[in-house]
Amino acid sequence: MLATALCLWVTPTQGQVLRCTDARTGAVSYTDGSCDTGRKAEQLLPAPSAQALALEREQAAQAIARKEQRLREQAAAEAALNPAPAALPPAAPAESARCGQSRQQLQSLLARPGRDAATYSQQLTTAQQQVELDCLGSQAYRELEQARSRSAQPLAPVSPVIVVPPLRPPRPLPPQVQPPRPQMQHCNVFRCYDRNGNVYPR
Repeated sequence: MLATALCLWVTPTQGQVLRCTDARTGAVSYTDGSCDTGRKAEQLLPAPSAQALALEREQAAQAIARKEQRLREQAAAEAALNPAPAALPPAAPAESARCGQSRQQLQSLLARPGRDAATYSQQLTTAQQQVELDCLGSQAYRELEQARSRSAQPLAPVSPVIVVPPLRPPRPLPPQVQPPRPQMQHCNVFRCYDRNGNVYPR
C-alpha cells in the first residue's frame, strides 16, 4: 500500500490522496477518489489547483516530447550503423511454391489415369492450364492464350493461281515428198499398166 501511495505522490498530474482505514479490521488503502462506506478517510495530499494541474500537464507533455525525440534520434543512429539489407528481387513464377504444387498435381494425375476418358481429358486440360498460369505468371499466360487463339482462327480462303503456259511457236510442217512416178510396163489406146499391175488412164 505504501508503494502505491508513493507512486501517487510522484505522478506527474498529482491529485488528492486519501488514506482509507477500515474501522473494523484496521486495513489501510489509498485512493485519489473517495473511501468506501465504513472506512475512515484521511487526506494526505490536497487536490491541486487548476493552474498547478495545467503546469503539470504541460511539463508532462514536454517530457513525453523529449523522450520521443530521443527515441527517434536513437533509431536514426542505429539505422545509420546497421543499414537495412537490400530487398531481394521477387522470385520468378517458375520457382514459386505454387508452381511446384501445380506440377505435382499434374504428375499425380498423369500417374493414375481415370476410367472416364472425357472426364480424365478435362482434368488433364485444367491441370495443364493451372501449371502454365502458376509457372509462367499472369502476363505471360495471357500472351500465350492470345497466341493460341490467333493460331486457332480459320485461315482466309486462298484464290487458286492459274498458270498459263507460254505460247510455243508452231512447228513447221514436214516437206511434202512427191511420190515416185510409176514406171509403165505397157500402154494401149485407153490405159497404161505399171510393173505392179496398177492401171492408169491414158
